[in-house]
Amino acid sequence: MEYNILIGGSAGQGLDTLSDFLERSIKKFGFYVFSNKDYMSRVRGGHNFIQIRFGENKIYSHKNELDLILALDENTISYHKDRLKDDGIIISDKSIKNEYKKIIKLPLIETAKGLSLSKAFTSVAAGVILKYFSIDLENIDKYFSSKLSEDIRNKNIQAVKLGYDLIESKHKMQGNDLSDHMLINGNNAIALGAIAGGLDFYSAYPMTPATSIMTYLAKKQVETGMVVDQAEDEIAAINFAIGASYAGARAMTGSSGGGVSLMVEAFGLAGITETPIVIVDSQRPGPATGLPTRTEQSDLSFLLTASQGEFSRILISVRNAEDAFYKTVKALNLADKYQTVVILLTDQYLADSNITIPKYNLNNIEIERYISNGEELKEDEEYKRYKVTQSGISPRMIPGNSKNQVVLVDSDEHTEESHITEEAEVRNAQMEKRMKKLELIKKDIEEPEFIGKEDLEILLLGFGSTYGALKDAVEELNNQGEKVGALSFGDIYPLPEESLRKYAKQAKKIINVEQNFTGQLGKLITQETGILMTYSILKYDGRQICGNDIVARLRKEEF
Repeated sequence: MEYNILIGGSAGQGLDTLSDFLERSIKKFGFYVFSNKDYMSRVRGGHNFIQIRFGENKIYSHKNELDLILALDENTISYHKDRLKDDGIIISDKSIKNEYKKIIKLPLIETAKGLSLSKAFTSVAAGVILKYFSIDLENIDKYFSSKLSEDIRNKNIQAVKLGYDLIESKHKMQGNDLSDHMLINGNNAIALGAIAGGLDFYSAYPMTPATSIMTYLAKKQVETGMVVDQAEDEIAAINFAIGASYAGARAMTGSSGGGVSLMVEAFGLAGITETPIVIVDSQRPGPATGLPTRTEQSDLSFLLTASQGEFSRILISVRNAEDAFYKTVKALNLADKYQTVVILLTDQYLADSNITIPKYNLNNIEIERYISNGEELKEDEEYKRYKVTQSGISPRMIPGNSKNQVVLVDSDEHTEESHITEEAEVRNAQMEKRMKKLELIKKDIEEPEFIGKEDLEILLLGFGSTYGALKDAVEELNNQGEKVGALSFGDIYPLPEESLRKYAKQAKKIINVEQNFTGQLGKLITQETGILMTYSILKYDGRQICGNDIVARLRKEEF
């Protein structure tokens, strides 16, 4: 059993505060929660909404059908009323003029004014929703910010209780014991993963939807000993991070596609100097400014070859907030191990979505450093930063950590000792050394997660944030008697091929599901393996695909 709520209104009406209160109350009552935001790039006005899906079982994405709409303005009714289930309702203040048959009008604002706090009408509405779904009010005082004055807090608590009395309960479910779970969004999960992974330095310039990674880390830098720097632009941010990494710090930067575009030349600097760095790309629709507060997966093809020249790199996408934590730790370890650029792909949908997940298991976390102290050197032997080795990985020393040794790096092509060269043989040796790492990296790349029936006839392919939609679609289709499976890619490049080849061989149709116009994962798969897509299910309007969309498209194609 599960339910779906939509809260809609204008920017500035308190949607975030209301949603935060409801999500935490619902989770505390024992239900799994998934919420996602749809908001315009403006401070006031416009139309924004938040969807909250909750139930007795784990939830990984949103759905289209709604059980309840809380309309803080008339636009919300107009835009979303057709998404209501047959028994769904709309709750609004009695001042709303719309006379749609499913509206229940309540004195939300009037009740708040009775407390001499008109802004508390959203708290009244929260009480109404909690009562409608039979969620009790135990410990609700904990969910109001401690930054509020005692008087304001008490009035909001009273507003919730008064709202609770304005409606009768309709739905009731049995909650779980989720005391060992937490509610967290994707960006905070990445930030926590960075802390757990031993991050020392983070530099960035604010850009939606990546900014909250930096703001979260900035709040924690004193207690963690980390340095967080807001640079003057993205070019400075990545170069600061490269410099910090050269000096021995675990370093990371992040932005969205436009900011990452500015970093591209420095990608090459990290590549040729073989300096470990993790770069987060929290994707949004482009080109240029595009849709700054919406979501997309359109940077994959760009990032596969971003920067002039060639060097070994790693691309990892995150599926949800649980996955994001562990993938961030992994990204930091891989960057260190292979002395290269690791790109962590996320997007606005994951950045802003809250999800109920088990608390992170820190016992599974290992911080892997690969630093040489010079013990491998013979007496009086000169350290060679770019020594040609069988593995392609040269010993990495940190400047100042070893007596009588100088650690040189260079952005020109260089000899093993890091002196500039134009010799063809040396160039070949260094290029082959750097590119040789790809074969080793493949051993650390994880296979995509398989979802569905082993005896499949239809194989869906996706990466990153489409994970929840794929799960929902596969479950619905298989419950209807179809034979459907899906592969959700986390690690993308180098491309893991074993599971892909296994399931593609038996599938009658192979369909890639992506948030972009050109089917970028599908093109990568064809390029690397020769496996062709039957067709693509693509969404690029800035709104996240869900399981309903996938099922509808498959039905349209008549399998």
